[in-house]
Amino acid sequence: MSIAVYPGSFDPITYGHLDIIRRGSRVFDRLIVAVLHNASKKPLFTLEERMELIREVTKGMPNVEVDSFDGLLVDYIRSVKADVILRGLRAISDFEYELQIASINREMNKEAETLFMMTNNKYSFLSSSIVKEFAKYGADVGELVPDVVKKALMIKYGHLPKD
Repeated sequence: MSIAVYPGSFDPITYGHLDIIRRGSRVFDRLIVAVLHNASKKPLFTLEERMELIREVTKGMPNVEVDSFDGLLVDYIRSVKADVILRGLRAISDFEYELQIASINREMNKEAETLFMMTNNKYSFLSSSIVKEFAKYGADVGELVPDVVKKALMIKYGHLPKD
């Protein structure tokens, strides 16, 4: 059974992330979307909110699980007995950074392979930071994120009342 981990902060999850999750779920028997809890960062959404949004948008994918971790990714990979770290690439500029991370992960855990998957071209410009910036000013981000995420962003930024 092949197990892959797709790590990230997912603050918030975008259609670019979902593209990698959908395609990764077809390649691996089990895909764990692992949300990084990094105490030094100040995310817009709490860890629990990010995990719930991911669960909501992946609920039709039976082999996709949502989990969280803090600390080193290589330690997390060992703990869930994963074979592969799945990483999405948007542009060539992502590759240099991702190659560095993959190289150090390989040094720390010789068993962990990193596989890169190119995102769909229509999402090559997309990042969570861009989505947050647009949503902050009330722009319609419906083409960038699923409806449940769009609504959560609008509530966070005070453009919609809480239910």
